[in-house]
Amino acid sequence: MRVPRAGVSVAVAVGVVVSLAPGLLPRTATAQGLLTGVLVAVMFAVVGGVRKVSAWGRFAGGGGDSRRGVVAGLGVVAIGVSVGHAQHWQNSLRAAMGMPDVGLWYWPGCAVGAVVVAGLLVGTARGIGWVWRRLGAARGIGLAVVGVVAAQFVLVPTVTQWRHSAYAAANAAMDPGVVQPVSSARSGSSVSAVSWPSLGAEGRKFVAGAPNRSVRVYVGLESAPDPNARVELAIRELERSGGLDRDNLVVVVPTGSGWIDARAAAGLDERFGGDVALVGLQYSEAPSWATFLFGRRAAEASARALFAAVERRLAGVRDRPKVYLYGQSLGAAAGSDVFSGEDDQARRVCAAVWAGPPANRVHRAHATVLANSSDPVVRWSPGLLWHAPDLGGTRRDAPLPRWLPVIGFVQTSVDLLGALGVPPGHGHRYGTDQGTAMGYC
Repeated sequence: MRVPRAGVSVAVAVGVVVSLAPGLLPRTATAQGLLTGVLVAVMFAVVGGVRKVSAWGRFAGGGGDSRRGVVAGLGVVAIGVSVGHAQHWQNSLRAAMGMPDVGLWYWPGCAVGAVVVAGLLVGTARGIGWVWRRLGAARGIGLAVVGVVAAQFVLVPTVTQWRHSAYAAANAAMDPGVVQPVSSARSGSSVSAVSWPSLGAEGRKFVAGAPNRSVRVYVGLESAPDPNARVELAIRELERSGGLDRDNLVVVVPTGSGWIDARAAAGLDERFGGDVALVGLQYSEAPSWATFLFGRRAAEASARALFAAVERRLAGVRDRPKVYLYGQSLGAAAGSDVFSGEDDQARRVCAAVWAGPPANRVHRAHATVLANSSDPVVRWSPGLLWHAPDLGGTRRDAPLPRWLPVIGFVQTSVDLLGALGVPPGHGHRYGTDQGTAMGYC
């Protein structure tokens, strides 16, 4: 067997080293293998392109076995050092988060996954190149155009419809472990104007949650035909349930799927000693990442409409409850968008809690911002490609990786996939302090 060409050694070494750079969160062998395989394939493409257009191609593609052996040896050393450092970093993160160290089969699993992924990607790219050469430029361009048109008019609509159906099915699914409340202070009870099935999966969990001292009002997508009707129904539910008779009222902005963190609800109950009403309004069935990319305006419009309706209902009321606002993740971004600026927020709300706000960008007047330093949602933005993130106000919960241009963006983007796979208090998971940290008027 001949020693690999210098370009191959460089592509493999650089791809592996970059993929093993320190990230924010512990990573499974599958996730690490996938990232490594993708980056090695990308480096193959980069090295191939450079070889064709520059004089470096003579070095990357040619040379005797001695030169190739030196490059391959340096690559092996670089990979070995990177694996050792990655092992130490992974265990440091896991120790800080109360998770077990990586197991014996972790690195073999990473290697197998990386080889399979890189092989599939490189093989597919070479197959496309072979077809292109066989067809010629004109027919190749024609086939590419047909493929793009087919994807636009057939594949994309089909996938979109399938995902909508999947989200709707998940929203409608009835969990036998979630019991319909009997208290009149909860939406979905027998005396509520909001039917139990219409609450959606996340709404049912919210209103059925303990403790049972607080008023919990929730209106699902199926509870009324349009956004305005859902807002009106929420206000009527607050009146019916006695929510306006409590001393404190918290407008809760859910995440994309309608989820309200049970730990936040329990924390708010503790913070106000049960003398509180929580009201939330579902605006989407899709998960937060999909809603953030394609439906963020719906989240913002829903939060503004509900908060404005609460303000109108309480206007002129003598013994009205104090009004607060809470949101996590997309809910934090949408909740902050209720206000035009810091002064507007300070004037219109008693206090607010924003947990895990995307890119750490929210209005901070009269607000408590909870942001774990290991939360990739708080750090991620396109600007991470060329400058370090602003970690002002974050609480350090784990070792922090050193930011590097481009590499920091890649690692943080990958960490988004595992942001919820860690214990509360780390990553994009927060505890009851989401409620207990609420400020005072």
